[in-house]
Amino acid sequence: MFTLRNVNFKNIITYANIEIRRNATTFICGESGSGKSTLLKLLNGIISPTSGEVIYSGKNINEYNPVELRREILLCGQSVFLFEGSVRDNFTAFYKYRELPVISDSDITEALRMCAADFRLDATCDTMSGGEKQRVFIAICLSFCPKVLLLDEPTGALDDFSANTMMTNIKAFCREQNITLIMISHNSLLAETYGDTVITLKGRAETAEGGGRK
Repeated sequence: MFTLRNVNFKNIITYANIEIRRNATTFICGESGSGKSTLLKLLNGIISPTSGEVIYSGKNINEYNPVELRREILLCGQSVFLFEGSVRDNFTAFYKYRELPVISDSDITEALRMCAADFRLDATCDTMSGGEKQRVFIAICLSFCPKVLLLDEPTGALDDFSANTMMTNIKAFCREQNITLIMISHNSLLAETYGDTVITLKGRAETAEGGGRK
């Protein structure tokens, strides 16, 4: 689904040739500063490489309409934006923004359950922690069934049991819906357990490069 060919970003980070499989779960691992979050932003076109190519489904990523691309390739970072109001209000707002019919309360509840976010639909998002807001946002993104879902440390604020429950649910859903799942994690055990492929970025800054498959 993705191929990176000698990609350099602002002469700070360089990635060797990397391939990411379609309809698989790929974990991106590596020490802080190795370019993990930058890689996700390159994959959905938020930022562009200084040199080299990012190929998505056989075409250079620059050839796609940026808005349509980011709807196909959804990025859930660690800092997310939610509207004021309740969980239900946020689902409604995001669906209206996309000019789509709002899903039912039961479908919202199921999306939240998959993300270990068992909140009431009338619970206010304003007072939630950063990790709770991130899981609500992931649930919204999952409900859109994108072609590619990019997650940046989605389980960082969870205990081991909740992290495993969330990963089991999300991986099963993505497999059923033919969604390519790509996620960053510092948890090597989680990556080995749930990753069909593990890519390790080695070094920091300009020495960062792609690693191999598991």
